[in-house]
Amino acid sequence: MVRAWSVEWAEGLTPEGEAWADSTAMLKDAADDVLVTNEMPFGFWHPTRHMFNIDRAREWANLHERSLDALSKLPVRAVISSRPILSGNRLVNEAFALVDGQYQFLHQKHYFPAENGWQEQAWFETSKEGFDVASVAGVTVGVLLCTELMFSEKARWLGQLGADLIAVPRATGSDHRMWRTAASMAAIVSGAYVVSSNRVGRYDIAAPNFGGGGIIIDADGNEVAMTNRHQPAVSVEIDKAMTAAAKSRYPVYVR
Repeated sequence: MVRAWSVEWAEGLTPEGEAWADSTAMLKDAADDVLVTNEMPFGFWHPTRHMFNIDRAREWANLHERSLDALSKLPVRAVISSRPILSGNRLVNEAFALVDGQYQFLHQKHYFPAENGWQEQAWFETSKEGFDVASVAGVTVGVLLCTELMFSEKARWLGQLGADLIAVPRATGSDHRMWRTAASMAAIVSGAYVVSSNRVGRYDIAAPNFGGGGIIIDADGNEVAMTNRHQPAVSVEIDKAMTAAAKSRYPVYVR
């Protein structure tokens, strides 16, 4: 049975050095497992202001490109993450899986906030439409990137496509109330486990104070675990019999 991991990784993380070793140490016995990282996990969060900066965007995209090798060497079966990729004069936020070191496209983010700290509408666009599922390490997976978790009809759609796991990389603040509620609703309407990871900390007074709090919800909508600074990684076994049963119950079966 596959385990899925939720983590909280530090703002400004790079894929080398002591901080990287500390962040990934808990995975040493996770050879058959799936790791869900936070949203665009490397470097500092750049879309804090409305004006798009092409130099910062390129630097951020290049850092994530270089980081793929480090992610592929983690002692897990698969990594589910997202990264910024230059697309014309904007970025796209692309979710992907690294399965046995091989890159697999999963999804591009569609919904972008536009407020202080999260001026994503000015920085991002979507070049590949759609919400779909894919087989990742023997588990049927869909992805909702951060704000997309607030649209429960998308979680319901992924459940109808057969998702056992909805991965939700996030970059959110310290108020977890809405995110815990949204994660539970996503599981309730999809009959899938929801595993969400978040970044933690801040680098600048003008930047968001990211609140950590990775969330795991089971296929019945019950909160299983949540990360904190004392336990920055938590996991759950993905029971496909449980997701199959959940999809036959209310409200998932309602069409």
